[in-house]
Amino acid sequence: MATATTYTKTGTKATKAVTLPKQIFDVELNNHVLLKQAYDTSLSNQRISTAHTKTRSNVRGGGKKPWRQKGTGKARAGSIRSPIWRGGGITFGPLKENNYKKKLNRSANQLALKQALSLKAQSKQVSVIEAIEAKDGKAKSLSGLVNKLGLNRKVLIVVDSASEDLRRAASNLASIKLVEARNLNTKSTLDSDNLLITKPALAMLNERLGG
Repeated sequence: MATATTYTKTGTKATKAVTLPKQIFDVELNNHVLLKQAYDTSLSNQRISTAHTKTRSNVRGGGKKPWRQKGTGKARAGSIRSPIWRGGGITFGPLKENNYKKKLNRSANQLALKQALSLKAQSKQVSVIEAIEAKDGKAKSLSGLVNKLGLNRKVLIVVDSASEDLRRAASNLASIKLVEARNLNTKSTLDSDNLLITKPALAMLNERLGG
């Protein structure tokens, strides 16, 4: 049975730890194959194809044969834009049309996320808080709350719905990331050192993954 330390919205530790849903935070993990597959899929889907090279058909010039076929003592050449010539086309170079997208089915994605959350729970890296507020979008109040909880390094805050003030406060802190429960994925979970989940977000996760 997985449990997590609970805090009030002011950062005071509650006397009783919350019991995390077993079907989400206590999933058996035999290997890391699915986790790696889900992580690599997220990385590939974030990749933007911007590098672009020209093949010999795209390079300007080279329409005329450099020299006659025979009698010069040189190797045969048909165009100065051949890939073996300096300034010629590139063979098998990157193209901006390349598609790096990968797809993982919904059930596999959900299982990978459950496995990632279970790893965090086993490592005691999951905390639950009643609610999180950021007054006037100030990063100072949010960082003060996280420091009061004793969470350090990379902290992923999971909320049910992020207000504009909370988004602005989190965006100004390099070590804190904010995500809504409906958008939580395997990569962001594994990349974090600590998970701070609000109670409404925990209910949403249970509704999303509990079945």
